[in-house]
Amino acid sequence: MLIFIKNIEVYSPEYKGKKNILILDDKIAYIGDDDIDLKLPFPVKVIDGSKYYAFPGFIDGHVHITGGGGEGGFATRTPEIVLSDIIKGGITTIVGCLGTDGVTRSMENLYAKAKALEEEGVSTYIYTGSYRVPTTTLTGSVMKDIMMIDKVIGVGEVALSDHRSSQPSIDEIKRLTADARVGGILSKKAGVVNIHLGDGDRMLGYLKEIVDTTEIPITQFWPTHINRNPSLFKEGIEYAKKGGFIDFTTSSDPVFWEEGEVKASRAIRICLEEGVGEENITLTSDGQGSLPQFNEKGEFVKLGIGRVTSLYKEVRDAVLEDKVPIDKALKCITKNPARILKLNNKGRVDVNMDADLVLVDKDSLEIETVIAMGKILMEDKNILFRGTFE
Repeated sequence: MLIFIKNIEVYSPEYKGKKNILILDDKIAYIGDDDIDLKLPFPVKVIDGSKYYAFPGFIDGHVHITGGGGEGGFATRTPEIVLSDIIKGGITTIVGCLGTDGVTRSMENLYAKAKALEEEGVSTYIYTGSYRVPTTTLTGSVMKDIMMIDKVIGVGEVALSDHRSSQPSIDEIKRLTADARVGGILSKKAGVVNIHLGDGDRMLGYLKEIVDTTEIPITQFWPTHINRNPSLFKEGIEYAKKGGFIDFTTSSDPVFWEEGEVKASRAIRICLEEGVGEENITLTSDGQGSLPQFNEKGEFVKLGIGRVTSLYKEVRDAVLEDKVPIDKALKCITKNPARILKLNNKGRVDVNMDADLVLVDKDSLEIETVIAMGKILMEDKNILFRGTFE
């Protein structure tokens, strides 16, 4: 089936104006002002786009697709993600990771879940490893995993400045990052190291020292949870001004804002006002991850669950509440993560790019239709395919 979207305003994420879009199989075949004669001997789906904006499909670069958590015991292990939640969030590309628990959550399970979600209709990738160093791998080697396993595009999430980390030395992080970088170079993958940053006083110290004392570029790291407290947020702004990437987590509880966490939508606005390059800012959801609270003694208090639907909600809030221009807010979940992860066919609405599109209502900016790899997964807010076991 061909899909023809007529008279729709396109954000690529840069604004392109009102266009017609033709989708052929899993690619965008045409974008332009001309109408197209679609008298063809096979089905053509025509969508009137006059009420919508067309955005690139959203990329969520940090999701616990097999579940996470466990900080409060086995009963607090969070469940696997389901396809319908991904679709509701407008996410068409997802990167799976482990987390605190690299024992009962295995790399084999992570890989299998990624394959399952891909069969159900969305693009998937994974990181090798977990919080701990040495990392959990599939082949016994970070470099081999990146080079030889199709879906592995980097390492993560590796925990630093956190009481749950394995407290690795800086030399261990250097070697891990070097292996990831070389594996990425040899396989034309990102080889990025996704860093979980906790509430500890060391903050970005390891990363800054590695960049200052080795040849490893600052862009080899993708640190996340930068908005978790005011001190880390402030240091993150300076880190980004030096060329580093900073990622804000969108899954949060308002109680965390009261304790100092910076709401992701507001974090975007502040960074832009402070002179951070818009290409250095990203958002990820931490979907299905645990949102544990600990007291001053490091004792577990309560647990929440991250939601992938929070990703676009924060972009929408950035536009409607924090007055961030649409194109700048969109880059945080489209073009920027695509560039960081070297997903060259993702993150933009352009000819020959993957046919991943999200159509939103012009007035409310609410998601109406989701197209992933040329397949309509949600139309007019109705999910058409919920997944095998939903």
